[in-house]
Amino acid sequence: MPANAPLAALDAGPRGKRRTQRPGARPLAIGLVNNMPDAAVFATEAQFRRLIDVACAGRPVEIKLLCLEGVPRTRAVVMRMQGRYGRFSPKDQEPLDGLIVTGAEPRAPRLTDEPYWAALGSLVDWARLNTTSTIFSCLAAHAAVLHLHGIDRRRLARKVSGVFPVRAETDHPLIAGGGAERLVPHSRLNGLSPRALRAHGYEILTRSGRIGVDAFIRDDKSLFVFLQGHPEYDAATLLLEYQRDLRRFVRGDQPSPPQVPTGYFHGATSAALREIRARAVVRPSETALSESAAIMARKPPQAPWSVWSERLYSNWIDLLTARAAGVDEAARVQAH
Repeated sequence: MPANAPLAALDAGPRGKRRTQRPGARPLAIGLVNNMPDAAVFATEAQFRRLIDVACAGRPVEIKLLCLEGVPRTRAVVMRMQGRYGRFSPKDQEPLDGLIVTGAEPRAPRLTDEPYWAALGSLVDWARLNTTSTIFSCLAAHAAVLHLHGIDRRRLARKVSGVFPVRAETDHPLIAGGGAERLVPHSRLNGLSPRALRAHGYEILTRSGRIGVDAFIRDDKSLFVFLQGHPEYDAATLLLEYQRDLRRFVRGDQPSPPQVPTGYFHGATSAALREIRARAVVRPSETALSESAAIMARKPPQAPWSVWSERLYSNWIDLLTARAAGVDEAARVQAH
């Protein structure tokens, strides 16, 4: 699919939802700034395309694929991105209805030392004045609040990895229709203090007593949406991350084996993986990789969080649609 091609309209969105399309309404313009590492960049693009496609439910949308200066890329991936991804420039980029900024794999001890730090700061400043709403995912959320208000993330005692129930803290329309609890995948080594966020005017939307803040917002010219979790993940994403981290441990590239993701695998699968992990701590071996792969293949994980993920992005598209209609109507009245 060409980078800026309209998504195919669906007959129905989440739970059979269907939008009424105003005659002559222009397509929503949504940018995707994809900062994911080479191994995940195209899978991440597909995940967000799928979510937006489902959430559109008949509303025409143009996705503009963008890349950020300073994000390390191999030549092979750069060649694949050419002609599909445009390089973000605050001077040249036209305003967008919506923007999604993905995370990236950390390479420096501090975010301010990352090679793309200056470019990401410029992007945050541009988005505040030139988008209706911007979603910052995982590391991008941490970088954005650090740039905006100096709120630094904190290293966790252990990595948060798995699928966790979170509860609504507010009745904001962005999280409407999710029920008492929503499932969200998380995969992160750092977190943000809810007290620090509230002190700087951020509103927490969802959180968990176990893993802390999940989603939060700040409405200032543009509605900034910050997600510490990964609602866009496919069913196999956490599995692939677990395999990657186990491989890194076995081959000596990281000091300890990964914890088995919480609430993700079938109970018997989790127990078997924990046994293999315990043996690997004592004696790292390539056998741990093959045994783990065989066990995970017997009962592949599902994606029960997709129900909430689709609802969240459907609510976001509703917000963009309503505000775009208001802006377009105001412009029409002014022109006459």
